[in-house]
Amino acid sequence: MISRSIRKNRRYTLRENLTGWVFLLPALAGFLFFFLLPIIAGVMFSFSDYTGFNLDSLQFVGLSNYQKMFSDDYFLQALRNNVVYALLFTPLTLILALFFASTLNRVVFGRKFFRICFFLPYISSMVSIAVVWKLIFNPTGGPLNLLLAGIGIAEPPKWLMSSNWALYAVIIISVWKSFGYYMLILLAGMQTIPSYLYEAAEIDGASSFQRYRKITLPLLSPTIFLCIVMLLINSFQVFDLVSVLTKGGPGYATQVLVFRIYTEAFTYSRMGYASAIAYFLFLIVLVITIIQFIGQKYWVHYE
Repeated sequence: MISRSIRKNRRYTLRENLTGWVFLLPALAGFLFFFLLPIIAGVMFSFSDYTGFNLDSLQFVGLSNYQKMFSDDYFLQALRNNVVYALLFTPLTLILALFFASTLNRVVFGRKFFRICFFLPYISSMVSIAVVWKLIFNPTGGPLNLLLAGIGIAEPPKWLMSSNWALYAVIIISVWKSFGYYMLILLAGMQTIPSYLYEAAEIDGASSFQRYRKITLPLLSPTIFLCIVMLLINSFQVFDLVSVLTKGGPGYATQVLVFRIYTEAFTYSRMGYASAIAYFLFLIVLVITIIQFIGQKYWVHYE
């Protein structure tokens, strides 16, 4: 009787396990074919001269693709542009998001309306945004240069048509498009801070600035840290705005790493070299993220 019960329990357990694996199979198959295998293939291609067409002629070239990067002027230009983009985009977006989140946190009426207004650019179509900003940055009849000329600037920048200003124009658009998303994250973090802390500080005579510096910023630091990590990762993944707005131009003024990967792979059919750049980019993002996680213990306040 006992053995029959044990066999029945084993069959039931086996049936449960099989049912679970059947439900997991689509997700596992998707992970295997669309994530794991491309990663393995990309690593293999980065050590080869693969062109993307014929696997039969694929030859192992060792580290030559990785060595080529540091003598490739186009890659080095893209790397420099990406570093400048990251160093400007990250703090500007964070400062704007923090400013408007702090302002909206004090607003009683119309908070939902302003949240929607600031968040709309983030969910708007990149093509429509590019068209609108091309008109704004038009060097001859654009409203921005007309405004600058109206306040006495004799030679306003040519923006997207200038190799000196095009990257900064892309950064301005990126900041405008993105800060609303991070503003909502920071605003949500501010609203979790207990109000009694502010009341106690006010009773003790702390000013508004002191309450913000001693209460809001320390308790918001985990949220700020999350935003910084996301911003830096996103700054090295920028592609769609550059592709739609400038195609990496004028010249190579707005060429960034992901756009360089795309150009090498699909314009010049150098899949092996593009894979090497992609994994070098992965290494950059990994190192930056590790440094941030190591450094967070010196300034992030966890309750």
